[in-house]
Amino acid sequence: MSKHKKHKHDNEDSEEQADKDGDIKNGDNEKLSKKDYEKELRRLQIELVKLQEWIKHKGLKIVAIFEGRDAAGKGGTIKRITESLNPRICRIVALGTPTEREKTQWYFQRYVANLPAAGEMVLFDRSWYNRAGVEHVMGFCTDDEYREFLRSCPEFERMLMRSGIILVKYWFSVSDDEQERRFQARMEDPTKRWKLSPMDLQSRAKWVEYSKAKDEMMSHTDIKQAPWYVVNADSKKRARLNCITHLLSLIPYKDLTPKPIKLPPRQDTKGYVRPPITDQTFVPEVW
Repeated sequence: MSKHKKHKHDNEDSEEQADKDGDIKNGDNEKLSKKDYEKELRRLQIELVKLQEWIKHKGLKIVAIFEGRDAAGKGGTIKRITESLNPRICRIVALGTPTEREKTQWYFQRYVANLPAAGEMVLFDRSWYNRAGVEHVMGFCTDDEYREFLRSCPEFERMLMRSGIILVKYWFSVSDDEQERRFQARMEDPTKRWKLSPMDLQSRAKWVEYSKAKDEMMSHTDIKQAPWYVVNADSKKRARLNCITHLLSLIPYKDLTPKPIKLPPRQDTKGYVRPPITDQTFVPEVW
């Protein structure tokens, strides 16, 4: 086995063991095996393809928001949702720090520009709720801006839903011990170290402040039209399966999966002469 493949397997094994450890710490009597997890994930991803075709057929506009603690597993869940879907229909929005120009705009403006058109589903890997979380806790917005967000956000979301958008909001909840374990695992893995931003590291010292900010945010924005759905994320595998199952349950759909395609016969190569291989520049075959 090559060193590249061995390293990949090592990462997968360590992640699998980490999930097992998380299950044990949570006191789950029945462990979720890798085989059962992959089987169920495969089934759910087939259902997501059916949902995708339904979204396209009916011209639905869906927004799913993924928020939660750092290292709670939001990105991993989003990845499993999208990896079998058409990126032209289902796309991920993960906005970076606003530019100087964007800072002078209406707060929701840059998010509005990324909302779906008919026949699209958009997954926000963090969203406008940055203002109620990191911006508020770290002092990146004023108290007036924060209070205005708590007032206007529910009305903004009601307006989106009146326009025909289906809005789903997920909060990934992870215990402090489990978050710490994942932080340490990322520190040790060079392929995951980039996931630890300076803000992530500072959040360790402001656990209570972030908890208070989350509680305040939910008290204002957990509205009847767009409630918060909390995902227990101490086990990443269980969180992924539970979240996808729930998402599928919220949107009634029918199976419009295209029927198997019969490939047409390949065109006759008569009259075509392929250029000499020596005229082309190939990638070196190291493997």
